[in-house]
Amino acid sequence: MMSKLFDESSGTRNAILVAVGIGATTLLGYAAYRCVKKHLDNIPPKEWHRVGEITDLNIYPIKSCGAIRVNQIESSLIGPRIKLLRDRIFMVIQTDGSFITGRTHPTLVLVQPRFDEKYETMTLSAPGMMDISVDVQRLLAIEPIKASVWGQTVPAVDCGEEVARWLSRYILSEDFGLRLVFYPYNYSSREVREKNRIFVNLTSTDSGALHDSTSFMLLSEASVADVNSRLEKPVTALQYRPNFVVKGPAAYEEDNWKWIKIGETIYRNLKPCTRCIFINVDPETGIPSTNSEPLKTLKTYRRQPGLGDNPVLGMQMGVKKEGTVRIGEIVYVGC
Repeated sequence: MMSKLFDESSGTRNAILVAVGIGATTLLGYAAYRCVKKHLDNIPPKEWHRVGEITDLNIYPIKSCGAIRVNQIESSLIGPRIKLLRDRIFMVIQTDGSFITGRTHPTLVLVQPRFDEKYETMTLSAPGMMDISVDVQRLLAIEPIKASVWGQTVPAVDCGEEVARWLSRYILSEDFGLRLVFYPYNYSSREVREKNRIFVNLTSTDSGALHDSTSFMLLSEASVADVNSRLEKPVTALQYRPNFVVKGPAAYEEDNWKWIKIGETIYRNLKPCTRCIFINVDPETGIPSTNSEPLKTLKTYRRQPGLGDNPVLGMQMGVKKEGTVRIGEIVYVGC
Protein backbone atom coordinates (compact mmCIF):
# COMPACT_ATOMS: atom_id res chain seq x y z
CA MET A 1 0.00 0.00 0.00
CA MET A 2 2.77 2.43 1.02
CA SER A 3 4.70 1.44 -2.08
CA LYS A 4 1.67 2.24 -4.24
CA LEU A 5 1.23 5.63 -2.59
CA PHE A 6 4.90 6.33 -3.02
CA ASP A 7 4.74 5.43 -6.69
CA GLU A 8 1.66 7.62 -7.22
CA SER A 9 3.30 10.49 -5.34
CA SER A 10 6.46 10.16 -7.39
CA GLY A 11 4.46 10.15 -10.58
CA THR A 12 2.57 13.27 -9.58
CA ARG A 13 5.80 14.98 -8.57
CA ASN A 14 7.47 14.06 -11.86
CA ALA A 15 4.47 15.35 -13.80
CA ILE A 16 4.64 18.64 -11.92
CA LEU A 17 8.38 18.90 -12.52
CA VAL A 18 7.87 18.26 -16.24
CA ALA A 19 5.12 20.88 -16.36
CA VAL A 20 7.27 23.38 -14.50
CA GLY A 21 10.16 22.61 -16.80
CA ILE A 22 8.03 23.14 -19.89
CA GLY A 23 6.68 26.38 -18.42
CA ALA A 24 10.15 27.65 -17.56
CA THR A 25 11.41 26.75 -21.02
CA THR A 26 8.45 28.56 -22.55
CA LEU A 27 9.07 31.65 -20.42
CA LEU A 28 12.77 31.61 -21.19
CA GLY A 29 12.00 31.12 -24.85
CA TYR A 30 9.57 34.05 -24.82
CA ALA A 31 12.08 36.22 -22.99
CA ALA A 32 14.75 35.29 -25.53
CA TYR A 33 12.32 36.01 -28.36
CA ARG A 34 11.52 39.46 -26.90
CA CYS A 35 15.22 40.20 -26.47
CA VAL A 36 16.08 39.17 -30.04
CA LYS A 37 13.06 41.01 -31.45
CA LYS A 38 14.00 44.24 -29.63
CA HIS A 39 17.58 43.91 -30.89
CA LEU A 40 16.41 43.40 -34.47
CA ASP A 41 13.90 46.26 -34.18
CA ASN A 42 16.80 48.59 -33.44
CA ILE A 43 18.95 47.65 -36.42
CA PRO A 44 18.53 50.21 -39.24
CA PRO A 45 17.32 48.80 -42.58
CA LYS A 46 19.49 48.49 -45.66
CA GLU A 47 16.84 49.72 -48.09
CA TRP A 48 15.29 53.19 -48.07
CA HIS A 49 12.69 54.96 -50.17
CA ARG A 50 12.28 58.67 -50.67
CA VAL A 51 9.23 60.34 -49.09
CA GLY A 52 9.93 64.08 -49.13
CA GLU A 53 12.28 66.88 -48.14
CA ILE A 54 13.00 69.11 -45.15
CA THR A 55 11.37 72.54 -45.43
CA ASP A 56 11.84 73.85 -41.89
CA LEU A 57 14.23 73.29 -38.98
CA ASN A 58 13.55 74.69 -35.51
CA ILE A 59 15.44 74.73 -32.23
CA TYR A 60 13.68 75.76 -29.02
CA PRO A 61 16.50 76.60 -26.60
CA ILE A 62 14.12 77.44 -23.73
CA LYS A 63 11.31 75.04 -22.93
CA SER A 64 7.95 76.63 -24.01
CA CYS A 65 9.64 79.77 -25.38
CA GLY A 66 10.17 80.99 -28.94
CA ALA A 67 11.77 79.00 -31.76
CA ILE A 68 15.00 79.76 -33.58
CA ARG A 69 14.71 78.81 -37.23
CA VAL A 70 17.99 77.53 -38.63
CA ASN A 71 19.33 76.30 -41.97
CA GLN A 72 21.07 73.25 -40.55
CA ILE A 73 21.47 71.33 -37.29
CA GLU A 74 23.67 68.70 -35.78
CA SER A 75 21.61 65.78 -34.50
CA SER A 76 22.97 64.74 -31.09
CA LEU A 77 21.71 62.41 -28.37
CA ILE A 78 20.13 65.31 -26.48
CA GLY A 79 18.53 66.84 -29.55
CA PRO A 80 19.17 69.36 -32.36
CA ARG A 81 22.14 71.62 -31.75
CA ILE A 82 24.56 74.15 -33.19
CA LYS A 83 27.41 74.36 -30.67
CA LEU A 84 25.81 75.82 -27.50
CA LEU A 85 22.49 76.50 -29.22
CA ARG A 86 20.62 73.36 -28.22
CA ASP A 87 17.04 72.22 -28.04
CA ARG A 88 15.18 72.49 -24.69
CA ILE A 89 18.47 73.09 -22.86
CA PHE A 90 16.99 75.87 -20.70
CA MET A 91 13.75 76.01 -18.73
CA VAL A 92 11.95 78.45 -16.47
CA ILE A 93 11.41 77.21 -12.92
CA GLN A 94 9.63 78.37 -9.80
CA THR A 95 11.46 78.92 -6.52
CA ASP A 96 10.70 75.33 -5.44
CA GLY A 97 12.58 73.98 -8.48
CA SER A 98 9.50 72.89 -10.44
CA PHE A 99 9.23 74.03 -14.05
CA ILE A 100 6.54 76.04 -15.78
CA THR A 101 5.34 75.78 -19.39
CA GLY A 102 3.10 77.56 -21.86
CA ARG A 103 0.20 75.41 -20.69
CA THR A 104 -0.15 77.54 -17.57
CA HIS A 105 1.87 80.60 -18.64
CA PRO A 106 1.15 81.10 -22.37
CA THR A 107 3.12 84.38 -22.67
CA LEU A 108 6.27 82.27 -22.38
CA VAL A 109 6.00 81.72 -26.15
CA LEU A 110 6.71 85.43 -26.67
CA VAL A 111 10.09 85.18 -24.96
CA GLN A 112 12.27 85.09 -28.06
CA PRO A 113 15.87 83.84 -27.77
CA ARG A 114 18.65 84.50 -30.25
CA PHE A 115 22.33 83.57 -30.23
CA ASP A 116 25.48 85.43 -31.27
CA GLU A 117 27.64 84.26 -34.18
CA LYS A 118 29.81 82.11 -31.91
CA TYR A 119 26.75 80.51 -30.29
CA GLU A 120 28.10 81.38 -26.84
CA THR A 121 25.72 84.16 -25.73
CA MET A 122 21.93 84.00 -25.71
CA THR A 123 19.90 87.24 -25.81
CA LEU A 124 16.23 87.30 -24.82
CA SER A 125 13.57 89.74 -25.97
CA ALA A 126 9.89 90.05 -25.04
CA PRO A 127 7.13 92.65 -25.59
CA GLY A 128 7.65 95.72 -23.40
CA MET A 129 10.99 94.48 -22.05
CA MET A 130 14.59 95.57 -22.62
CA ASP A 131 16.72 92.78 -24.08
CA ILE A 132 18.83 90.77 -21.68
CA SER A 133 21.80 88.47 -22.38
CA VAL A 134 23.00 85.23 -20.82
CA ASP A 135 26.64 84.07 -21.14
CA VAL A 136 26.02 80.40 -21.93
CA GLN A 137 29.71 79.54 -22.12
CA ARG A 138 30.16 80.72 -18.52
CA LEU A 139 27.39 78.41 -17.30
CA LEU A 140 29.42 75.32 -18.18
CA ALA A 141 31.84 76.07 -15.34
CA ILE A 142 29.16 76.40 -12.62
CA GLU A 143 28.21 73.56 -10.30
CA PRO A 144 24.68 72.28 -11.07
CA ILE A 145 21.82 72.40 -8.58
CA LYS A 146 18.66 70.29 -8.80
CA ALA A 147 15.43 71.11 -10.62
CA SER A 148 12.39 69.06 -11.58
CA VAL A 149 10.77 68.31 -14.93
CA TRP A 150 7.62 66.14 -14.94
CA GLY A 151 8.45 64.93 -11.44
CA GLN A 152 11.95 63.82 -12.41
CA THR A 153 15.03 65.40 -10.86
CA VAL A 154 17.51 66.91 -13.31
CA PRO A 155 20.84 68.71 -12.87
CA ALA A 156 20.48 72.40 -13.65
CA VAL A 157 22.72 75.46 -13.53
CA ASP A 158 21.08 78.65 -12.26
CA CYS A 159 21.50 81.48 -14.79
CA GLY A 160 21.63 84.29 -12.24
CA GLU A 161 19.66 87.09 -10.63
CA GLU A 162 19.35 89.47 -13.60
CA VAL A 163 17.56 87.09 -15.93
CA ALA A 164 15.52 85.70 -13.00
CA ARG A 165 14.22 89.20 -12.25
CA TRP A 166 13.62 89.85 -15.98
CA LEU A 167 11.50 86.70 -16.37
CA SER A 168 9.60 87.29 -13.13
CA ARG A 169 8.69 90.81 -14.19
CA TYR A 170 7.59 89.76 -17.65
CA ILE A 171 5.68 86.57 -16.76
CA LEU A 172 4.43 87.35 -13.24
CA SER A 173 4.66 91.16 -13.05
CA GLU A 174 6.69 90.60 -9.88
CA ASP A 175 10.35 91.12 -8.96
CA PHE A 176 10.85 87.47 -8.04
CA GLY A 177 9.24 84.06 -8.34
CA LEU A 178 10.88 82.61 -11.46
CA ARG A 179 14.40 81.61 -12.43
CA LEU A 180 16.11 80.38 -15.61
CA VAL A 181 18.15 77.18 -15.44
CA PHE A 182 20.47 75.45 -17.90
CA TYR A 183 21.05 71.73 -18.50
CA PRO A 184 24.86 71.27 -18.57
CA TYR A 185 25.37 67.76 -19.97
CA ASN A 186 25.68 66.29 -23.47
CA TYR A 187 23.60 63.25 -22.59
CA SER A 188 20.24 62.51 -21.00
CA SER A 189 20.17 61.95 -17.24
CA ARG A 190 16.53 60.86 -16.92
CA GLU A 191 14.76 57.54 -17.16
CA VAL A 192 11.78 57.16 -19.49
CA ARG A 193 8.69 58.72 -17.91
CA GLU A 194 6.36 56.09 -16.50
CA LYS A 195 3.50 56.94 -18.86
CA ASN A 196 5.82 56.42 -21.86
CA ARG A 197 7.07 52.97 -20.88
CA ILE A 198 4.41 51.39 -23.09
CA PHE A 199 6.62 52.38 -26.05
CA VAL A 200 9.08 49.50 -25.97
CA ASN A 201 11.76 51.05 -28.19
CA LEU A 202 11.98 54.26 -26.15
CA THR A 203 15.00 54.28 -23.83
CA SER A 204 16.52 56.74 -21.36
CA THR A 205 19.10 57.64 -24.02
CA ASP A 206 16.28 59.16 -26.07
CA SER A 207 14.85 61.34 -23.28
CA GLY A 208 16.82 64.42 -24.31
CA ALA A 209 17.85 67.35 -22.15
CA LEU A 210 14.68 68.89 -20.68
CA HIS A 211 12.26 67.47 -23.25
CA ASP A 212 8.83 66.04 -22.48
CA SER A 213 9.44 62.67 -24.13
CA THR A 214 12.15 62.47 -26.80
CA SER A 215 14.88 64.58 -28.36
CA PHE A 216 13.26 65.16 -31.79
CA MET A 217 9.79 65.79 -33.22
CA LEU A 218 8.84 65.60 -36.90
CA LEU A 219 5.67 66.79 -38.62
CA SER A 220 4.57 66.87 -42.26
CA GLU A 221 3.14 69.88 -44.08
CA ALA A 222 0.24 67.73 -45.30
CA SER A 223 -0.75 66.82 -41.73
CA VAL A 224 -0.88 70.50 -40.78
CA ALA A 225 -2.90 71.27 -43.92
CA ASP A 226 -5.38 68.49 -43.22
CA VAL A 227 -6.02 69.77 -39.70
CA ASN A 228 -6.40 73.29 -41.09
CA SER A 229 -9.01 72.09 -43.59
CA ARG A 230 -11.21 71.26 -40.57
CA LEU A 231 -10.63 74.57 -38.72
CA GLU A 232 -12.30 77.95 -39.11
CA LYS A 233 -8.96 79.63 -38.42
CA PRO A 234 -5.89 77.81 -39.76
CA VAL A 235 -2.67 77.62 -37.74
CA THR A 236 0.98 77.32 -38.76
CA ALA A 237 3.19 74.30 -38.19
CA LEU A 238 5.03 76.33 -35.53
CA GLN A 239 1.97 76.08 -33.28
CA TYR A 240 2.79 72.35 -32.92
CA ARG A 241 6.48 73.09 -32.13
CA PRO A 242 8.20 70.62 -34.49
CA ASN A 243 11.96 70.37 -34.98
CA PHE A 244 11.51 69.07 -38.54
CA VAL A 245 8.83 69.96 -41.07
CA VAL A 246 8.67 67.70 -44.13
CA LYS A 247 7.09 68.36 -47.53
CA GLY A 248 6.00 65.43 -49.67
CA PRO A 249 4.26 62.69 -47.67
CA ALA A 250 0.48 62.47 -47.41
CA ALA A 251 -1.28 63.63 -44.25
CA TYR A 252 -0.40 61.49 -41.21
CA GLU A 253 1.82 59.22 -43.27
CA GLU A 254 4.61 59.87 -40.74
CA ASP A 255 2.57 57.92 -38.14
CA ASN A 256 3.65 54.66 -39.73
CA TRP A 257 7.30 55.37 -40.46
CA LYS A 258 9.70 53.13 -38.58
CA TRP A 259 13.13 54.41 -39.60
CA ILE A 260 13.97 57.84 -41.00
CA LYS A 261 17.16 58.84 -42.82
CA ILE A 262 18.08 62.46 -43.58
CA GLY A 263 21.52 62.92 -45.09
CA GLU A 264 23.68 60.46 -43.18
CA THR A 265 21.64 60.88 -39.99
CA ILE A 266 19.37 58.00 -38.97
CA TYR A 267 16.44 58.25 -36.58
CA ARG A 268 14.01 55.75 -35.06
CA ASN A 269 10.31 56.55 -34.75
CA LEU A 270 9.73 55.92 -31.04
CA LYS A 271 6.21 57.16 -30.30
CA PRO A 272 3.38 59.33 -31.61
CA CYS A 273 3.42 62.92 -30.36
CA THR A 274 0.46 63.33 -28.01
CA ARG A 275 -1.10 66.79 -27.86
CA CYS A 276 -2.35 68.97 -25.00
CA ILE A 277 -3.78 72.48 -24.49
CA PHE A 278 -0.43 74.08 -25.32
CA ILE A 279 -1.18 73.74 -29.05
CA ASN A 280 -4.09 76.16 -28.56
CA VAL A 281 -1.62 78.99 -27.83
CA ASP A 282 -0.88 81.27 -30.81
CA PRO A 283 2.94 81.58 -31.05
CA GLU A 284 2.58 85.09 -32.53
CA THR A 285 0.36 86.55 -29.79
CA GLY A 286 0.80 84.25 -26.79
CA ILE A 287 -3.00 84.10 -26.50
CA PRO A 288 -4.86 80.76 -26.20
CA SER A 289 -7.76 80.30 -28.60
CA THR A 290 -11.19 80.98 -27.14
CA ASN A 291 -12.69 77.90 -28.82
CA SER A 292 -10.04 75.36 -27.70
CA GLU A 293 -8.75 74.88 -31.23
CA PRO A 294 -7.00 73.06 -32.79
CA LEU A 295 -7.01 70.60 -29.87
CA LYS A 296 -10.80 70.18 -29.90
CA THR A 297 -10.86 69.20 -33.56
CA LEU A 298 -7.92 66.82 -33.23
CA LYS A 299 -9.76 65.01 -30.45
CA THR A 300 -12.59 64.17 -32.84
CA TYR A 301 -10.45 62.00 -35.10
CA ARG A 302 -6.84 61.70 -33.95
CA ARG A 303 -7.06 59.77 -30.70
CA GLN A 304 -5.35 56.38 -30.54
CA PRO A 305 -6.06 53.33 -28.36
CA GLY A 306 -4.13 53.29 -25.11
CA LEU A 307 -3.24 56.98 -25.17
CA GLY A 308 -6.22 58.36 -23.31
CA ASP A 309 -7.89 61.60 -24.28
CA ASN A 310 -4.85 63.19 -25.90
CA PRO A 311 -4.89 63.16 -29.72
CA VAL A 312 -1.70 62.66 -31.72
CA LEU A 313 -0.04 64.75 -34.41
CA GLY A 314 3.50 64.21 -35.63
CA MET A 315 5.94 61.67 -34.28
CA GLN A 316 8.80 61.68 -31.83
CA MET A 317 12.19 60.24 -32.71
CA GLY A 318 15.50 59.25 -31.24
CA VAL A 319 18.76 59.58 -33.15
CA LYS A 320 20.55 56.30 -33.88
CA LYS A 321 23.30 57.68 -36.10
CA GLU A 322 24.35 61.28 -35.45
CA GLY A 323 24.97 63.72 -38.27
CA THR A 324 24.08 67.00 -39.96
CA VAL A 325 20.65 67.84 -41.39
CA ARG A 326 20.03 70.79 -43.71
CA ILE A 327 17.02 72.57 -45.18
CA GLY A 328 16.17 70.98 -48.54
CA GLU A 329 17.64 67.57 -47.74
CA ILE A 330 15.80 64.48 -48.88
CA VAL A 331 13.93 62.42 -46.30
CA TYR A 332 14.04 58.64 -46.69
CA VAL A 333 12.07 55.99 -44.82
CA GLY A 334 12.87 52.34 -44.16
CA CYS A 335 10.89 49.50 -42.59
